[in-house]
Amino acid sequence: MKLKEKIKVVITDLDGTLLNSDHKISAYTKAIFQELHQQNYLLIVATGRHHLDAQSIVAGLDCPVYLVTSNGARIHSPNQELLYSIDMESEVVKGIFDLDIDSEITSVLFKENNWQTNHNNDKLNSFSEESKYLPEIVDFNTLQDFKSIKLFFTHHDHQKLVNLKNQILSNYAEKFSFAFSLPFCLEFMHKSVDKSVAIAKILEMENFFFEETISFGDGFNDEKMLKATGKALIMENAPQSLRDTLPHLETILSNDEDGVAKYLLEQLL
Repeated sequence: MKLKEKIKVVITDLDGTLLNSDHKISAYTKAIFQELHQQNYLLIVATGRHHLDAQSIVAGLDCPVYLVTSNGARIHSPNQELLYSIDMESEVVKGIFDLDIDSEITSVLFKENNWQTNHNNDKLNSFSEESKYLPEIVDFNTLQDFKSIKLFFTHHDHQKLVNLKNQILSNYAEKFSFAFSLPFCLEFMHKSVDKSVAIAKILEMENFFFEETISFGDGFNDEKMLKATGKALIMENAPQSLRDTLPHLETILSNDEDGVAKYLLEQLL
């Protein structure tokens, strides 16, 4: 069976996948997604970004899109109705900050309406220059409410984050799921949260099956999603370690070459 005859649902990550290095959706990609909508494909964007941040980006596609955000902690319908949400409890998250985290590491709590961080991080801010989802500098030693959608840490030294991951999991492995969305970004979510779980909820609502889906990703927070879908593609700009983990998957052009859109045009349109 040809791929075009099999696929009914298109799923894509944002950063490093649908977005170019300037964190933008190209006009070419926008045109392809509008054509996919016209041909009745169900469209799902699944990202680690917060929903307020991601909504302003996918609005630029000018077509209906289901939105999975914070790696699966939120699901919004194409008309921005909240369909599913789950948060991490304040007491559990506070336990992580009691572990004496290296002060050089930027720590971030995704809250419902803003994000709280210990550092003003220019590299992090560059991801959301046009977003209304804004940072608040806080002292985590005095913060009272740690309830959050997602917790993440960023540092240019990947090994520092690996060490932190091991430290957290040695104390709280049963409480959190985790992923490296980028080599410099370590993310923790509620134990039940994963993009693939949220996508399964959408497919059930829309009466589709994973066998009818195609997905695109570039990070370890995409791994289970890529494993679950009927057809999965890895971006050329993905870390080699992810490609080594999923050696059976085809690699396509990079995000800066409109890899997702060009593949969809060739294979589905």
